[in-house]
Amino acid sequence: MNKTKIGIFLSLMLVLGFCSSCGDRKSNTKLLLNEVLIDNQSNFQDDYGVHSAWIEIFNRSYGSADLAGCYLKFSSQPGDTLSYFIPKGDVLTLVKPRQHALFWADGEPNRGTFHTNFKLDTSNANWIGLYDSGKKLLDQIVVPAGTLKANQSYARISDAADQWEVKGQSSDKYVTPSTNNKTIDSNAKMEKFEEHDSAGIGMAISAMSVVFCGLILLYISFKVVGKISVNLSKRNAMRAKGITDKQEAKEKQLGQAPGEVFAAIAMAMHEFQSDVHDVEDTVLTITRVKRSYSPWSSKIYTLRETPHKK
Repeated sequence: MNKTKIGIFLSLMLVLGFCSSCGDRKSNTKLLLNEVLIDNQSNFQDDYGVHSAWIEIFNRSYGSADLAGCYLKFSSQPGDTLSYFIPKGDVLTLVKPRQHALFWADGEPNRGTFHTNFKLDTSNANWIGLYDSGKKLLDQIVVPAGTLKANQSYARISDAADQWEVKGQSSDKYVTPSTNNKTIDSNAKMEKFEEHDSAGIGMAISAMSVVFCGLILLYISFKVVGKISVNLSKRNAMRAKGITDKQEAKEKQLGQAPGEVFAAIAMAMHEFQSDVHDVEDTVLTITRVKRSYSPWSSKIYTLRETPHKK
């Protein structure tokens, strides 16, 4: 019996371990290298106020992905590869869905989790690789030598896209650390609407038409609901009186209340909501009256015996 329990327990542990490893593998494939800036002269400062090269990682999935335990590797010379282990225990390594993480390639790992132990080479080609905790390659990129000038980045056209481009050459292609690589600065629908209706007359007519159509629909709805309610009340009154002839019911005005009744009900509701109606107190209080002492009413001064006549 004990051997059976031990076997079941070990089997469950193996299944759970397999599922967790699969989950980790699946979550790690969410991470991609998204943008790289090598020569940072005046672009973006780190938390120490220093301009350093940086590497942006993007979580392309709609679930969180943890960078803790992963590796960032860098090489600018054949056979010369530096590796940075992303430490565990930092809550900021958990990248939220469709968000970014920025690592500073400043060679100062003692400054924090997001500072690597290597620097990017401004004169040679830079190979950068992202590995998971099992040292499986998740993504890699080679930034060719001489491609980037100062304050220019090598980035995907849009987040998680396959094509790469140089950003920072013009105002429409600017460097985007820790944000979307492609940002929409305008609204095409709004621009088109403004082009065809610059004075806003069409918008005003459309808005007023919607309001009036809504009021008409409300009027029809209340009219129909009121008629149905009156018919139901008449039918219930006829059923209570045992009358089946509609003409007779109409003559006796069954289910119809005079205007005075509705006026009284409306007034009562108004007084109730306005707190101006009389509140009847149902508690009866009896207060005992205490009489003050007076010698004229004291019994000791009264005659107890009738005087004898002589």
